[in-house]
Amino acid sequence: MGKKVALNVFYNIIIFLCIVIIWNAVEKSRWEFVLGCAFIAGMIITLKIRLIKEIKGMQK
Repeated sequence: MGKKVALNVFYNIIIFLCIVIIWNAVEKSRWEFVLGCAFIAGMIITLKIRLIKEIKGMQK
């Protein structure tokens, strides 16, 4: 269970970093970074949702 909590924290950090990178990339008109980080953030959010569902399933 501790590994799953650590993984969830890691996912949160990655999502936050992607948001910061996207924000800076939009200000500097670097659209390739926006596209790349949006893709990575989308994948991490999908993995985070799966992890949350798995944790909820373990508690039942």
